[in-house]
Amino acid sequence: MTTPTSVDSDLVEMMDAVFAGHRDQLGAERPNATWDPALWNQLGELGLVRLTGSEQSGGSGAGWLEAAELVRAAAQHGVQIPLAEHDLLSCWLLESAGLPIDDARRTVCVLENDVAHNVPWASEADKIVVVWKDAGAHFIADVDAATLTITAGMNVAGEPRDTVTVTPGTLNGTAVADSVVDLLFLRGALVRSLQVCAVLDQILALSVEHAGDRTQFGRPLAKFQAVQNLVADIASEAALARAATEAALTEAVRTDWAGTNLEFLVAVARSCAGHAASVVVRNAHQVHGAIGTTREHRLHEFTQPALAWRSEFGSVHYWDERLTAAAIAAGRDGLWSLITA
Repeated sequence: MTTPTSVDSDLVEMMDAVFAGHRDQLGAERPNATWDPALWNQLGELGLVRLTGSEQSGGSGAGWLEAAELVRAAAQHGVQIPLAEHDLLSCWLLESAGLPIDDARRTVCVLENDVAHNVPWASEADKIVVVWKDAGAHFIADVDAATLTITAGMNVAGEPRDTVTVTPGTLNGTAVADSVVDLLFLRGALVRSLQVCAVLDQILALSVEHAGDRTQFGRPLAKFQAVQNLVADIASEAALARAATEAALTEAVRTDWAGTNLEFLVAVARSCAGHAASVVVRNAHQVHGAIGTTREHRLHEFTQPALAWRSEFGSVHYWDERLTAAAIAAGRDGLWSLITA
């Protein structure tokens, strides 16, 4: 079977139109992130809520290429909604374990000593797919959120990042292989890289537009060499992060997440995207000046998520260490093959 390499353009346009329309409805100053029921219902009617779920389980049967476009479209329009947490992580995990899936809104968490921190959207979910380890084996359970203790919190982008606490000994679950839990983390890591790249591209577009429109000392900012250098660095960093992320996504699709070098490619993507976020956010705010720090300007809708998402499913330091470990393990003779494989 040939692996698809592109997504239907009509589908991409439809995704873009849905999120563009929703963002326009929010007005000039976007409110704090909520799991918007009207948008969720609209996405459900379009078959986008469970885009990658199998048709037998009520999904649309699409793949990661389509899911990547959906994640990008939401991020590029500044729409905060946990499509990835619901479809690509929670429902995928249930489907992998052979468990039933209903229409409840879901997120996922991994417990450590009966507690999970910084759980995306837990306070607004109907159910939480809980993962824990007991006697050396991993288990999962699809748990009603109302039966859990959830302490609300948020990341710097204003998205719910909550603490979930479970009463010891109250969960009964289905055993899953350790490799499935490892893959859950890797899938989440690639999602965040896709999201970071999407907002970096949007930050670049805003910076180019502002530098062309804003006049200082009688000429556009874009005519000043210092500003040109700032924008050029934004473009190059965003392009590097995007290329690394596309390489990881392509390998994930080609091998159905079974590639032997997939973790390395995801680590490269996350490292590049994480470091790029620092440069892009700093430079963009320098290009925009004071207007870029206001709530009225849309720049913060993309710079704040870039900084938040780069630290989820592994920090920049974590992924840098994974790359260092891989390079050391490959040694002098194997390093070139590691990079070019």
